[in-house]
Amino acid sequence: MLTEKMEKQLNEHINAEFYSAHLYLSMSAYFRSIDLLGFANWMKVQFDEEMFHAMKFFEFVDQRDGRVRLTAIEAPPIEWDSPLPVFQYTYEHEQMVSKQINDLVSLSIEEKDHATNNFLQWFVAEQVEEESTVKTVLKKLKFVGDSKSALLMVDQELSQRVFTPPVEKA
Repeated sequence: MLTEKMEKQLNEHINAEFYSAHLYLSMSAYFRSIDLLGFANWMKVQFDEEMFHAMKFFEFVDQRDGRVRLTAIEAPPIEWDSPLPVFQYTYEHEQMVSKQINDLVSLSIEEKDHATNNFLQWFVAEQVEEESTVKTVLKKLKFVGDSKSALLMVDQELSQRVFTPPVEKA
């Protein structure tokens, strides 16, 4: 059973994950509008991952006899100057999500909630991967600079990304 404080913070994080999904779908729409369909695909996969994360939290709260409380989701940004600021924003956003996860881990320790702590460890590892993946794209964008042909090569590379839900261990 979740403590009231843990349940409240998990609910806030569920809503934050839904915001993240909304943000990445907005970024996908931006990339579609400028015909960078590989970048759009990359962000659509990011949207799928965030929805998966939100639902993992949703189901966990329910399994622990908590009550999921959804709130309004703030409108995400819809315009950027180019792909580089999109990925700079994405990297900063993922760092913020990592901090939120770490804060939840700290609370689970404070509350002596070992089940929640165990659950959160998957997300701790996931955030390391998330930040690293975004940083890799960000570095490529900084490297290509204003080269349109190099940007199209990155776009082609990003078109290959697919969402594969992680298989739960038995």
